[in-house]
Parts: sequence; C-alpha cells; structure tokens
Amino acid sequence: MRPMTDLKNIPFLSEAALAGLGITTGEVIESIESMIAGSARSAVWSAPKAVIQPGDGRYMMAALAAADDPALLAVKTVVLNPRNTERGLAQINGLVTLLSSDTGLPVAILDGNWITAVRTAGLSATAARHLAREDSAVAAFIGAGVQARSHLAAFADIYPLEEVRIFARGRANIDRLSEAAAALGLSVVVCASPEEAARPADLLVTSVTYSPALEPFLDADWLKPGAFAAVTDLAAPWKKESFTAFDRLVIDDMAQEAALPNKLAPPEAVSGDLTGLVLGEIAGRESPQERSAFIFRGHALGDLALSALACRKAGIVD
Repeated sequence: MRPMTDLKNIPFLSEAALAGLGITTGEVIESIESMIAGSARSAVWSAPKAVIQPGDGRYMMAALAAADDPALLAVKTVVLNPRNTERGLAQINGLVTLLSSDTGLPVAILDGNWITAVRTAGLSATAARHLAREDSAVAAFIGAGVQARSHLAAFADIYPLEEVRIFARGRANIDRLSEAAAALGLSVVVCASPEEAARPADLLVTSVTYSPALEPFLDADWLKPGAFAAVTDLAAPWKKESFTAFDRLVIDDMAQEAALPNKLAPPEAVSGDLTGLVLGEIAGRESPQERSAFIFRGHALGDLALSALACRKAGIVD
C-alpha cells in the first residue's frame, strides 16, 4: 500500500485507463467473492447507501465500504440527472475515492461510471454463476445503455451465447448494443415489445433508467423455465406481484434492504442475498427448470472489490 502524502499528485484512473487494464469477468467475480468472504470474517465492512432525491428527477447516492486486506476504504458518489441528456452528458456520473483504511490518507481516485458499469455486471455475473444455467445461449436486454453493454461483455465471457434480443427506446443505444453483440459474433434480434424480447431468453438483463413516473410493465411470468434475470434498475419496471413466478429471488444485501423503506421485492419473495448465495447459506440453482432472479440495489462491496482490483492491476497498491 502506498497512500499519498502529496495531495497534488493523487493518482486518477480515468475511464480509458480503467478499460485498458484488461480486467476479466473472472477476475471481477473472484475479487467480489473474496470481499464477501472477508465480510464473513469481519475483515470487510459496508454501510447501507445514502440517497438524496430532491424531487426534481435527480438521484444522488453515496456508498461506503472498507477492508483490512487490502487496507482500503472506498467511497463512491453518484448523481443521476435526466437533464444531463440535454447538456450532451451521460445521465449518471460519479467518482470513487480510495483512502487507506488504516491511515486515512488518499490512495487514488477512479472514474465512477466505469466502476459502476463493470462492478454491476460483475455482481450479476457472480449471482449468475450460482443461479443461471451453464448452457445459457440467448441473452435479452430490456434497456440498451451502459449497463446492457457491460452485462453483454460479462455474460459473453462466461456463457456460450449465440443470440442477443433487445427492447429499448433509444435508437442510438440499440445500435451500439447491436454492434457490440455483432462484434462478438452473436446474432441480434431487435424486438417490438419487452415480452417478445424476454420469452425466449436464458438470461434477461433489465436496466431501465429510473424515473419517479415509471409505470411497471415487465412480468416475470414471461420468463421460460430455467431462465435467469439480472435486475439492475431497482426492479422499478417490474410488476412486483409477478415475482411469485421466480423459484429463487436473491437481492444484493439483506442488511441494506432492511435499512431502506422502499423494498426491491415483497420480503416474503426474497430467498436471501448475494453473501448468503456465495457462502452457501442459501441454495443456488437446484433444477434445470427453476426461474431465478438477482435484483440489484447497489452493493458497496462490489465498488470496493473492483476498485481494489483496478488499483492492483495499475500498480497503485500491492
């Protein structure tokens, strides 16, 4: 560990620098599972995320996690503002600040957009490793933005994908996701409805941009037996009453869920969280016909795991 004492020269890892580190999905999964194992030994800690919603469409969030090995504390701050589109900016922007969890001195600053995209896909991939069928070949995406592209890259890394199905609103995002799929040698079907996209899917990823005015339109009953859904959008576009169709529904963090008022899913439908799944405290897939889902709110351990991995790969920490 090399905490900085010269505050004018704190290393900054930009999106381009992070993307150039060659981090694989397997490395991300390994780092996440290592942090989860550390939390079980009381050597890694995280706090429920803090959220501010001014009521004008903005969503401001801060997440905090720390470890003893490596001795790092990660604070991620993010702002979602739908009005950024008019400014030619991404709707979501943020940073991760890393400090030494021992001395409190700064270690690095990382682009929060890349960390959020890759760690979210990494958390979904970690859950999928326990819940999805190994022969999953058809991936469907409801929403075609950054999260769709990061999930496509992660799932193509670990599953024998053949086809990508897309339902989304923005033509530019559809085209970018289609091009990414084609570059991987996958066939692409752009669908006229979310149901058309979802029904044949082995893997379904939903990443609909959050809006207070969003009306639920996705139905878990559309999923075929054996399908796995990675839900990265607070489950806002899902009809919660349809969650009874899932044989196993896992969220990212039970402690965080208990501390927050708006639940991701009816509590009686939740089987447990990612920590329980990784540590074997709750069962993963038990039959080829099970429908399962991982619903994501935002787990600070994932930010810490990926940030620590990136800093190791960049030579900033040992």
